[in-house]
Amino acid sequence: MSGTKKTDAFLQRAIELAIQSAKQQGGPFGAVIVKNNKIIGEGYNQVTKNCDPSAHAEIIAIREACKNINDYQLNDCTLYSSCEPCPMCMSAIYWAHIPELVYAATANDAAKAGFDDQFIYDELAKPASQKSISIKHIKHNDANKSFDEWLSNNTRKEY
Repeated sequence: MSGTKKTDAFLQRAIELAIQSAKQQGGPFGAVIVKNNKIIGEGYNQVTKNCDPSAHAEIIAIREACKNINDYQLNDCTLYSSCEPCPMCMSAIYWAHIPELVYAATANDAAKAGFDDQFIYDELAKPASQKSISIKHIKHNDANKSFDEWLSNNTRKEY
């Protein structure tokens, strides 16, 4: 199978997961993670199923892939998503060190279906004093103690 056909098949699998989720009262999103032309993680939106606002398809796929390869970094992997990832999922993709993302539907397509993340992008750009949630910084004597412990631990595992 050529590279394009494999890409199409992996993207099709993400879309199939999204359709399956939508049919079962879940959000219409699916994702797969591929390493060496093999799916190592899959996910579909489980926000309502698990009562977990972080249970997006990409997050579920990242968790499964990391568990399956016993690593917290997904270098040399590609994430295929049925839709352009939201800000939370994009952050997770970066944290997981996934070097390639392929998606089908756009954020605008998702917004037309009622999944509009623009307010999050707008909120992130505002100074703390103008955000819609209350954000307070409180100085505390022990605030940096965990960082000091981290830095003094010669066996720490960098990530």
